Amino acid sequence: MDLAIDDQTKLGLPSTQIDLVERVLQFAGTYLELPDNTEMSVTFVNNDEIQRINREYRNLDKPTDVISFALEDDDEDLPIIMDPEMMEEIPKNIGDIFVSVDKVQEQADFLEHPFERELGFLVVHGFLHLNNYDHMRSAEDEKVMFRLQREILDDFGLKR
Repeated sequence: MDLAIDDQTKLGLPSTQIDLVERVLQFAGTYLELPDNTEMSVTFVNNDEIQRINREYRNLDKPTDVISFALEDDDEDLPIIMDPEMMEEIPKNIGDIFVSVDKVQEQADFLEHPFERELGFLVVHGFLHLNNYDHMRSAEDEKVMFRLQREILDDFGLKR
């Protein structure tokens, strides 16, 4: 998976935490059996920036922990018709995730687990949203998404 990571935080994340994000997302991509040419991005921000994004795109004027913007939907209006070999060569950009490192720290402190566990949890949560999993549609969808999230994090080694 081609993963672009952009750290726009005031203090910057240590390289070990950026490496963790890359490794857990690569693991999650393999877990979901995504094609190797899948593309996505993760941008780390502080609370003020994620609040601006939340206000602009979700009409919620408060900071949040993670926001996902999926770029491709399964229900496109006009399908693109091309041969299967050509389709395999075109990278599939699944979207962008924005994570507030301030919220990562707040939630890690509140839940009394390491920053890295919360960071991994939030990027996997956002990643699953980019792959059409949604815990807000129904109780059954929530059960499926949260089970998958737990399996990925546990198998990776970021257990609670």
